[in-house]
Amino acid sequence: MGNAKQTFYGHTPGLVPGSVVYVGKKSTSDLFIDVFNYNKESYEEKELKNIEEAYSFIDSEPTTWINVNGLNHIETIEKLGRHCNLHPLILEDIVNTQQRPKIDEYDNYLFVVLKMIYFNEKGELSIEHISFVLGNGFVISFQESDGDVFDSIRNRIRNNKGRIRTMGSDYLLYILMDAIVDNYFNLIEVIGDKIEELEDDLFENKQNDNITYQIQTLKKEVLKIRRAVLPLREVVNRIEKSEHKLITKKIRLYLRDLYDHIIQVSENIEIYRDMIWGLMDMYMTTISNKMNEVMKVLTIIATIFIPLTFIAGIYGMNFEHIPELKFKYGYFVLWGVMIFIFVALIYFFKRKKWL
Repeated sequence: MGNAKQTFYGHTPGLVPGSVVYVGKKSTSDLFIDVFNYNKESYEEKELKNIEEAYSFIDSEPTTWINVNGLNHIETIEKLGRHCNLHPLILEDIVNTQQRPKIDEYDNYLFVVLKMIYFNEKGELSIEHISFVLGNGFVISFQESDGDVFDSIRNRIRNNKGRIRTMGSDYLLYILMDAIVDNYFNLIEVIGDKIEELEDDLFENKQNDNITYQIQTLKKEVLKIRRAVLPLREVVNRIEKSEHKLITKKIRLYLRDLYDHIIQVSENIEIYRDMIWGLMDMYMTTISNKMNEVMKVLTIIATIFIPLTFIAGIYGMNFEHIPELKFKYGYFVLWGVMIFIFVALIYFFKRKKWL
């Protein structure tokens, strides 16, 4: 199946609910499936050529993590859904990259949608749709493309660091979500550095022709992160308070800590959002002050030349009888008067601190 025409909110008009149609940017990424199967004593890591090879891991006793890259491979996702008896609405949301973060509870599994955000090679903020299915002894993660924030988790499984290999699949879901949230901290730290840099430029009046573009870009980046984080509070809160059989009591303390991290990220986002608005106000004030300085200089110049122009205009009139014209020193007196007026006005402006 190809990409479907979508509305602003990611819904595809005219399709029956539960239709598995990829909604997102056109992608030609290859299908990539990797599996971690582990317990306290050992682990197995494997790259699979097709989804059928994953079935035996899902049905095995140890904890299993299956990571599927490539949401445009609809047939593979449908096969996996049939094997795990996943509801069609879950499959629809897995391939709908516009779906907001959410959690759905079913009898035998939980379905969680998050947004993985990172700066790409061009330095632009990218959002990747990622979803998790938590089942009895397994977690299946679905990503749009290769590359994620889970390398530290893979290394912990390989090296048996921490408690991951002694815990169940609910703990695995927790640390996967925690890795995504931790990456949010890295993002807002980068954005905070950008804001401070722009503030310094504005305070020091550095020449920066792209400052309005940079401020608008920051606003968009913060808005993207905000849209991903705000619904996440409800998601984690619901998991923590869930009575579902797959969520054990000992995992709730970790989820509470994760919820606190999300609150902290949300608060930082709101702070940076206000700071960006402040940057725009500061920039507009700076521009206004510069314009006022220009207008002040022009006004002073005009004020100085008004009386000089007036005098020159009087003696430039074509009357036959102008007594001063026959005065021997009239020319020099006129220059003296003009110079006096000029100096007097400059002195007056300086005394008023207008210059």
